[in-house]
Amino acid sequence: MHTKFLDEIVPLYVVMKSKNQTAERVSHVDASDNFVFRRSELAYREAARMLHGDVLEIGTGSGYGTAIVAPHAATLTTVDKHDATASVKAGVKFRRMRVPPLDFADRSFDCVIAFQVVEHIRRDSELLGEIRRVLRPGGLLIISTPNRPMSLTRNPWHIREYTADEFGALLRAAGFGQVEAMGVFGRQRVMEYYENNRRSVARIARFDVLGVQKWLPRVLLRVPYDILNRMNRRRLLRADETLAAGISTDDYYLAPIADGAFDLFYTARKEA
Repeated sequence: MHTKFLDEIVPLYVVMKSKNQTAERVSHVDASDNFVFRRSELAYREAARMLHGDVLEIGTGSGYGTAIVAPHAATLTTVDKHDATASVKAGVKFRRMRVPPLDFADRSFDCVIAFQVVEHIRRDSELLGEIRRVLRPGGLLIISTPNRPMSLTRNPWHIREYTADEFGALLRAAGFGQVEAMGVFGRQRVMEYYENNRRSVARIARFDVLGVQKWLPRVLLRVPYDILNRMNRRRLLRADETLAAGISTDDYYLAPIADGAFDLFYTARKEA
């Protein structure tokens, strides 16, 4: 193994461990995360247009989304398995909680949002059932998850990923009605970055001659995946900082689901 590679990978691993940082915890201050962060930000902005009443967010993450959606809610409660108390906007209620189940009474909320969460949940049908339970009649679920055909490699932090048809069927099986299928798409700058990323990931994958990433248990794959993912993002930033750091939320848009969507963005109603 080359010394240059070790010089890059060792300090990076130490920093990630000290901050409990994984590829799934996207930072809004790290420019190398900008491509993913702006995509996530779009989901919150679009949701803010639809929210009303008492709102529950599942998956606080780094908390940046609470500042976007809180002004549009009468109350906002956000839950996460990690302590995010210090990260959420003032006035937002935070509960530390592993889901499912949801530790709330029936019919507690008018809206529920869950962005990039369901793919991490082994009991996905149970989670959706719990969301339906805590929604009031006519309540709205706004939910996003990666679109499997656009994934460049196996993500060991995901239990599974979905196609559009699979995800729509999952929502309907959970008892939701008025399911609307939308997708998150990228404009020219986003697609240019995606293509650069696709080529870079393909170069890294050439070294996996045994196809380890396809069969290695997820828990063992997470550390190398996180390190290589972070290294790749930073190399793409160094290669073209104007492109990587210049992508804005406006470079993404919602449209009816079709090939090329990065994320599935669905809304569904709990019928009265």
